[in-house]
Amino acid sequence: MDWLQVVVLSIVQGLTEFLPISSSAHLILVPVLTAWEDQGLAFDVALHLGSLAAVVIYFRRELWCMAGSWLGSLGGRGVDQDARLAWWVILATVPVCVVGLALHDTIEAGMRSPLIIAFGLIAFGLLLGYADWRHRGERSEYQLGLVDALLIGAAQALALIPGTSRSGITITAALLLGMSREGAARFSFLMSIPVIVLAGGLETVGLLREAVRVEWFTLSVGTLLSGISAYLCIHYFLAFIRRVGMQPFVVYRLLLGAWLLWLFW
Repeated sequence: MDWLQVVVLSIVQGLTEFLPISSSAHLILVPVLTAWEDQGLAFDVALHLGSLAAVVIYFRRELWCMAGSWLGSLGGRGVDQDARLAWWVILATVPVCVVGLALHDTIEAGMRSPLIIAFGLIAFGLLLGYADWRHRGERSEYQLGLVDALLIGAAQALALIPGTSRSGITITAALLLGMSREGAARFSFLMSIPVIVLAGGLETVGLLREAVRVEWFTLSVGTLLSGISAYLCIHYFLAFIRRVGMQPFVVYRLLLGAWLLWLFW
């Protein structure tokens, strides 16, 4: 890879991992539209590591409280709001794990075309727009119940379809369940942690099976750029949606989906 490819892919991954516009769609489309060679599995792992570091650092205080309370709940100290939130994040991860393991090969083989991405961007973008337009809720992530967590987790499994957006579909489901915009986004970001860990773990297993030369400096730069852009994205996204909402991202999805239909239909 040349350095332009490294910089572009790293920033694209960092920004789109948490924006409701589909990171997988953009990482699939960049090589298609630029004719760049595939960046390779090792670089994908490095980019995910950067995104993971960003969300963990950003929510470090919340995660510390959640971890301590969750461990305490296992020891019989009762369940407070932090332990409850930790349990909901864990349970919300189960559906995507089950569906991902069952359909991984099918999705990789037949659902990564630009047309499927276009339809995913448009259809789930319209759903996000509707959820944001009608939202009346003010619940935070600490006010979720078991059913809420399972429903948002089930919605997250739809993100395996390229173009859906993991953050987009989980925020959509959370808004429809009466959460505030910020609460929906924060819960979505917390849910991303086990998902990124599991996805990165699977990619790492695949990487260990390949006898390839690793360019450590390139991977380090990619990890750093992905992490910085992801951290800034989380910070400014939460501030942005408090004032403006999701509609600008809906418009972007519709325009990108329409452009892809025009290019590849």
